[in-house]
Amino acid sequence: MSDFSATTCVRAAVGTDQSYGAVIPPLHLSTNFTFKGLGDRRKYDYTRSGNPTRDILGETLAELEEGHGAIVTSSGMAALTALVHLVDADQLILAPHDCYGGTFRLLTALHKQGRARVLFLDQGDHRAFENAFTSGAEKVGLVLVETPSNPLLRVVDIAAISAICRRHGALLAVDNTFLSPALQRPLTLGADLVVHSTTKYLNGHSDVVGGAVIAKTADLSERLTWWANCLGITGAPFDSFLTLRGVRTLSARIRLHEENAAAVAQLLSDHPAVAKVYYPGLASHPGHALARAQQQGFGGIISFELNAGIAGVHAFLEGLTCFSLAESLGGVESLVAHPASMTHASMAAEAQARAGITPQLLRLSIGIEATKDLICDVSLGLDRVQALRTQPRSDVDSVSRAATY
Repeated sequence: MSDFSATTCVRAAVGTDQSYGAVIPPLHLSTNFTFKGLGDRRKYDYTRSGNPTRDILGETLAELEEGHGAIVTSSGMAALTALVHLVDADQLILAPHDCYGGTFRLLTALHKQGRARVLFLDQGDHRAFENAFTSGAEKVGLVLVETPSNPLLRVVDIAAISAICRRHGALLAVDNTFLSPALQRPLTLGADLVVHSTTKYLNGHSDVVGGAVIAKTADLSERLTWWANCLGITGAPFDSFLTLRGVRTLSARIRLHEENAAAVAQLLSDHPAVAKVYYPGLASHPGHALARAQQQGFGGIISFELNAGIAGVHAFLEGLTCFSLAESLGGVESLVAHPASMTHASMAAEAQARAGITPQLLRLSIGIEATKDLICDVSLGLDRVQALRTQPRSDVDSVSRAATY
């Protein structure tokens, strides 16, 4: 695997303006483009079908992921919508049982309507995964992987899953949102497609919603481009312009995210108010060795379970100053989310339980603030939880009854 190129991020399309010599490529907001003459179409005719600004972003992402081409979409969910159109309705899609709540909602709805056949399973269970290819009458057309997964940061072996997919003629798509190409490049490990919510680390400033799918081959790239245009889910030029601006600082940002996350993860793992920490950078994480082998870093997302139930969740959240209670992730600012009631609320309680999403689980998106400030904020929050744990049982019960989501 080649080294990630920070230079590619920074220099994408720099100096390509042929009109005025602008260092940064211009923003093309036009909805349409003139024909040279009747029957003489230029490269672009209508922005839904193609736009110079959006194409620069797509070409940059394809280069960073070492793919052939990319589509840029209006959201991460739009990217997944384009992806599932690559398989026929009678083909089976294998998805992780602990995937992002929006992904679970989309695939479940398509399955109920008969527009897709979907099986959610633990992709770390190699026997169950192999059986899914051979035990049923349905042919597996697509395997969707999240690694690390959202929100429990489970890590699965991309190369091993790729080998199984190749044997059975299935496409392998990897959601790389949590790491970005700076820390993981699935196409080099055998994947056919890479999916991103560019809203997250690629943009990095929590001000643009977008998505992308990067294809390994020309054929897949052409098919995705056709579907993105047909469905009308391509990204807006201005959003593409801002996302490209974010990509220019990706390499610098991701280092700070990871440095801060490592420090916070260690604090969490040492504190008595914490029952369990999910962060592949910790040697105690069951996927640590695999993450070291297939990733170039561990990222900036940490999930953890508190020892004090929902009352402890409230105690931790109330008083935080460096973490905002909000959905999404990957921005320069630190966020905290309660997956059961926020990002994964669309999953039924039974599905949440199968995925391991408990009421006392919290997910941190570690930003690039000063490390000492983040450590202080988390430490004070945990101390509030610990103080709650030492209260008389009757007092804790009264807090628990009042603390509802």
